[in-house]
Amino acid sequence: MTLGPRMPVIALLAAAGLTLTPALAQSQDGARIAMQICSGCHGVGGRSESPMFPKLNAQTPEYIEAQLSGFRNHARGENTARDYMWGMAALLDTAAIKSLADYFSRQPATRGAAGDAGLMAKGREIFELGVPDKGVPACASCHGAEAQGAGAIPRLAGQHSVYLLHQIEVFKNGTRGNAPVMSAVAHTLNEEQAKAVAVYLQSK
Repeated sequence: MTLGPRMPVIALLAAAGLTLTPALAQSQDGARIAMQICSGCHGVGGRSESPMFPKLNAQTPEYIEAQLSGFRNHARGENTARDYMWGMAALLDTAAIKSLADYFSRQPATRGAAGDAGLMAKGREIFELGVPDKGVPACASCHGAEAQGAGAIPRLAGQHSVYLLHQIEVFKNGTRGNAPVMSAVAHTLNEEQAKAVAVYLQSK
């Protein structure tokens, strides 16, 4: 199935042959909800193969809960959030959100593809040391030495580089305004630096 950039969420479900009922949305069975309403975009077990949609496997449960709640109350306003996630999250109650977060957090991590060696080396340097002359802290200082995340700070290891670059852009342009620290960091990274970090993180 090919996804258009602004395919309405109900049309997306219909194209996948799915129906989101209140009983399903309020179910506490995270695996069932994930398979029936999340896997079409995010892959089985959250192992997304499309760079348009983030991997959710092994993500921290606190981060998933926070983002689903942010989609539900429209705190995340970037275009992809509006197009795909606002409608989905509006139909999930708090118990379902917690169940999904727990389910995805328990799925095994997967490493992404390696990229250009030079870019990865530069990205690793920024990840581990930051960009001192611009006041950019090391990414590892918040996201962990292995980019594993902790609590509400997300796991970045193995994430699609295209997705990561898009998030840096929406932090920079202000349409994703729910993480002021990341907004500040995004404004200080140039295009080459952002790409280097994203390519490095994908390879982890």
